[in-house]
Amino acid sequence: MIRIGSVVLRVDDLQRQSEFWTAALDYVPREEEDDDFALLRPRDGVGPNLSLDQVRSELHIPPRIHLDLYAEDQAAEVKRLIGLGATEVHWDKRPVDADYVILADPEGNRFCVVDVNA
Repeated sequence: MIRIGSVVLRVDDLQRQSEFWTAALDYVPREEEDDDFALLRPRDGVGPNLSLDQVRSELHIPPRIHLDLYAEDQAAEVKRLIGLGATEVHWDKRPVDADYVILADPEGNRFCVVDVNA
């Protein structure tokens, strides 16, 4: 059997991104952070880890990969994430009845908040 253990996200500001993603996902550091790497895990132990690797990289638009975050209360989660530093991304091709909202973290990495009740 094989499964996803960790998704690795390249970041510029490790501290800021660690703060954003731990608050956004209710994750906790799995171990002491290095100067250039942090491994975040779900507080409840369920789901893949999110690894933050401080490596300067070019932001691709559209991204080759992004996270879909599933939400019971999409509007509340979008508002909370924006309060944490995310920004909404407007995309001309997004269907009017889409069940997702596109956001970007403080460094511009895109992710979607999907309404699981849609």
